[in-house]
Amino acid sequence: MAVHHRIDPRPARFAGALAATALATVLAVALVPAPALAAAAPGVDRSAYCSSATHPELADRLSRDIADAVRGRQSTLALAVRDSGTGLSCFLDPARHFDSASIVKVTIMGAVLRIAQDENRPLTPFEEENLRPMITRSDNDAAVRLWKYVGMARMQTFLDLAGMHDTILSADGFGLTRVTAGDELKQLDVYTVNPDVLTPEHRSYGLQLMAEVEPDQRWGTPFGAPPDVTTHVKNGWLQRATHGWRVHSLGIFTGPDRLYQIAVLTDDDPTESYGIGTIQRISQQIHRDLADCADCADRAEGGRARVAPGAPGAPDVTAPEIGDGSVPAVRER
Repeated sequence: MAVHHRIDPRPARFAGALAATALATVLAVALVPAPALAAAAPGVDRSAYCSSATHPELADRLSRDIADAVRGRQSTLALAVRDSGTGLSCFLDPARHFDSASIVKVTIMGAVLRIAQDENRPLTPFEEENLRPMITRSDNDAAVRLWKYVGMARMQTFLDLAGMHDTILSADGFGLTRVTAGDELKQLDVYTVNPDVLTPEHRSYGLQLMAEVEPDQRWGTPFGAPPDVTTHVKNGWLQRATHGWRVHSLGIFTGPDRLYQIAVLTDDDPTESYGIGTIQRISQQIHRDLADCADCADRAEGGRARVAPGAPGAPDVTAPEIGDGSVPAVRER
């Protein structure tokens, strides 16, 4: 049940191993709790998505740019963003629930890694042989095997450890797990700034698999990323009879003194292509504003060099309009 279709691949400029020393530098930045921002409904002013105690101008600019990016889009969406370097955080409807589709595979991976950690042993051949295709190819057979292997009780234990208290596991299969943007940011924290769930070795293992996702599945949050970062990504794309397409993208972006994370969830998309376009409009603005942050040069710890944003072209794509298979066809109605 492996998934091998996607849009035309873009250059694989984000491939490669995680620079451990660079990540260690960034991880020294304290984890900033997500502010309790009110959810914004359609038609409500959304000019205050972002906040930063040290870089308010960046927060104001990115708030405006995200609002411009989503204006007129019919997608129902939620997002969560954190840039550790600036202390920037952005939230839109972070508690809204969506069917997870394939992004829950990142959670399954975390649970498997935690089991090995608790048992004080390396990953077994079974675990490794299923983790890699589940993440890099979005292989559903591998995901089903690991979902059954972990079981609901140990999945819930992992969610509790990660603080993902709004995530609701589904007895009908992994792809119908109910997730929120706020919890997905906590999920990304598990692989980056949260030291309490996985060891550095297990975090690096998970990040490496997400960095090796096949080129034709690297759309969404990586769109517009600057060339000096490594991208770690996992996407989900699922059509059902109600709420149209669910199209989601999780991204972690690392580099010299750089670490930021983006989670964008959507449904009510008329097509897969439309959902991808919505996410890529948002992501392009996030990458551009963070990369071109003129007031970031004076930040603590020596600052961060200003870099040119990526130039990926138009955010709209033509996708094959075939779901990721995370929900068996018999259950899609």
